[in-house]
Amino acid sequence: MSLSDIRQKSTFAKTNKMKNATFKALAKLNKAILPSYSKKQLDLSKASKLQLAIIGWRTYVTKNSLE
Repeated sequence: MSLSDIRQKSTFAKTNKMKNATFKALAKLNKAILPSYSKKQLDLSKASKLQLAIIGWRTYVTKNSLE
């Protein structure tokens, strides 16, 4: 393994940790600010476009914060 490979892996690990920390902070912000439609038992077939966008955003942030 060359020195450049080691540096590249180290840079990737730092970038991945920073990305993960960012998404964890976003997840906490989402929980505090955005409504929870699962608690309200929202029917997805009757959800508005805005509600669907919020659900999609929360799913995206949650998925990335767990990686």
